[in-house]
Amino acid sequence: MELITNVSEYEKLAREKLPKMVYDYYASGAEDQWTLRENREAFSRILFRPRVLIDVSHINIATNILGFDISMPIMIAPSAMHKMAHPEGELATARAAASAGTIMTLSTLATSSVEVVNSVGPGIRFFQLYVFKDRNLVRQLVRRAEMAGFKAIALTVDTPILGRREADIKNRFILPPHLVLKNFEALDLGTMDKTDDSGLASYVAGQFDRSLCWEDVKWLQTITSLPIVVKGVMTAEDTRLAIENGAAGIIVSNHGARQLDYVPATISCLEEVVKEAKGLPVFLDGGVRRGTDVFKALALGAAGVFIGRPVLYSLAVDGEAGVRKMLQMLRDELELAMALGGCASLRDITRAHVVTDGDRIRRARL
Repeated sequence: MELITNVSEYEKLAREKLPKMVYDYYASGAEDQWTLRENREAFSRILFRPRVLIDVSHINIATNILGFDISMPIMIAPSAMHKMAHPEGELATARAAASAGTIMTLSTLATSSVEVVNSVGPGIRFFQLYVFKDRNLVRQLVRRAEMAGFKAIALTVDTPILGRREADIKNRFILPPHLVLKNFEALDLGTMDKTDDSGLASYVAGQFDRSLCWEDVKWLQTITSLPIVVKGVMTAEDTRLAIENGAAGIIVSNHGARQLDYVPATISCLEEVVKEAKGLPVFLDGGVRRGTDVFKALALGAAGVFIGRPVLYSLAVDGEAGVRKMLQMLRDELELAMALGGCASLRDITRAHVVTDGDRIRRARL
């Protein structure tokens, strides 16, 4: 295999290796895919204000997330069906995350069950939850995650129905027949029917609860003692409501640009949410491909970032070893950016280290 020098190179290699239907499912966004492109491009418009003559002989990027000590503020976001990328699927991802000393978030729509993922050994893991119409099923899922040792619930709130992902429609996407959504295998909900559309879109339309509302965040707190992190918030208004309804944290996310197209990049929404959160931990996912992206998110107030597609691409290319290498590259790049920016620890990273479009506009008006 050719020498891989950055995280983005995994995508090209994964595209060559994966079946077209699988690659398109992982890679595509909604409709015109404007937000998909913007998730990346918005990072490129944020520039650094580095400080010099600061002792950076020792760089410390360890942090604490919801009371759990981890090695770096780079975590694994939930993404569905890892076994489409590699036979070991979520198990390889879980081992790589544990080896890196960071958090993995397991998707409700995983191809490995919560119990099997937990069996790979020690590690801090969150469980991403979609709320199904059958609330008894939701209770069972949450209870199973809790019993399997998962440490938090990441409640996805931006998917009452699936966004229009035209690549999946063209490909008539369906879960490959040798795979099952393992958390539902015993409930006859582990497979998807073939349709003239996206099989996943039809599955979601049939199973997900479109009536999900803020009261359900409180309801979840009655069925679990795990902290609930709300994933999919992009505005100050919803940040206030998340706090009012007992969220333990917020993930600023546009679902990898796979739901509503023409929403802003998550990095562009981050400061608005952080300011309204008033100390509640805020995380970011969407578009992170470099350690410099992580630095920018931290400077704008994020407590950490979650990585999605790079996990799937590196998994497809080289299994567990690929995910380990991808995480190590991001770690190394973050440490480099901190050293060159004059920051020896995460607490040294401040808002003054970056300049955004908004900053430039405000200065031009002065």
